[in-house]
Amino acid sequence: MKLPTKILLALVVGASVGITAKAYDVVWLQRAVMMIEPVGTAFIRLMTMIVLPLVVSSLLVGTASLGDAQRVGKVGGRTLLFSVALTIVAACVGIAAFHLIQPGSGLDPATRDRLASKFATASAAPLVAIPLVQTILEIIPRNPFRALSDLDLLAVVFFTIMFGAATGTLADRYKLPIVAFFDAVNETSMVMIGWVMKLAPYGVFALSGAVFAQFGMELLGSLFFLCVTVVVGEAIHAFGVLGFIVRVFIGMNPVTFLRKIVKAPLVAFSTSSSNASLPVSLEVAECELGVSKKVAGFVLPLSATLNKSGSALYKVVAVMFIAQVYGVPLGLTEQIIIVLAATASAISGAGVPGSGMVTILIVLNTVGMSAQAQAGVALVVGVDRLLDMIRTTVNVMGQLVGVAYVAHADGERLHMKMEQRTPRVDVVPAELAAAD
Repeated sequence: MKLPTKILLALVVGASVGITAKAYDVVWLQRAVMMIEPVGTAFIRLMTMIVLPLVVSSLLVGTASLGDAQRVGKVGGRTLLFSVALTIVAACVGIAAFHLIQPGSGLDPATRDRLASKFATASAAPLVAIPLVQTILEIIPRNPFRALSDLDLLAVVFFTIMFGAATGTLADRYKLPIVAFFDAVNETSMVMIGWVMKLAPYGVFALSGAVFAQFGMELLGSLFFLCVTVVVGEAIHAFGVLGFIVRVFIGMNPVTFLRKIVKAPLVAFSTSSSNASLPVSLEVAECELGVSKKVAGFVLPLSATLNKSGSALYKVVAVMFIAQVYGVPLGLTEQIIIVLAATASAISGAGVPGSGMVTILIVLNTVGMSAQAQAGVALVVGVDRLLDMIRTTVNVMGQLVGVAYVAHADGERLHMKMEQRTPRVDVVPAELAAAD
């Protein structure tokens, strides 16, 4: 049985066990599922452990290998423009999905207040919005080593790109040893990924079982139409917008593309972390899509911090939902501001589970809803963990579409590479590298 099949099976079985335990109040089963949750947490920590050495090594090698600063700027510019454009489009899809379904119109005020009070404690701690200008300034690290230790991925990416671009200008006697060292670090990280991915089915089972054993389907029932709106919007974006880009701008069958990248979205869905999914995304981009190592190593770490279109879509729907529930009118101007603020907050958010609940405050405050911020976040926090799994999946799909687009625009012939490229079996286990 191939690894993606094992992961999907573990996800379904874990969710089924969790829902059964919650629905029928099987106390011993709930306790058993919660007892094995640390297995899933350990899986996320192991994947996250590999992220920094992998990001630094792949991004530095990719930047230095691109050549002069002009090409670095060209590829980086394409990545930035694609990420911002895709995120804005996703936010607009969220607006359209909201107006189509109107999820906040049917929620009873008593139910609204009961849900808000139930989760008020859970939402009170992280309610701190960071100004956009300050967020941009924080990209430049005062101490890159502290940024590494704090897992500040955006600051690490900024420093590594500058260091890699400077390395690319050096004479070969200086440049080659640096590139060779970090290339070896990258290969070693790929070996570690292979080891950790063997634990993926067990980690996914533990995570999905614990989530559904804790929340069950009751919160989905209480906020059913919000969940439906988010799911419909994410589906339209993932299979409509991204499928259109794959077909028109990359020249590939969207079904074939999805079949080749399926491992990465499955990991993203189970972990709710685009950072934890990054090692798998890099492996998929190189071995399944045929993207060159230098482009994948440069674009994907950058995209993991910039390209979060699924998160932007969710933020738009959540803010519109909160406004509708509390009777706050939002005209065309306010909706445009929401789209732009959701794009900015999605880009500034960390790629870890639950970070969307913090950055969503930026959007609420931007449209003058600071008075409803805490109660509004408390209202949606109950279903956020489940919706986080969906939007992170779409984030990772968008990042892989982005790296394929940039590689194709850079002149790489992905179709030929997919036919001729042999996966690096010396560093990637056969079951991880095999095409579906």
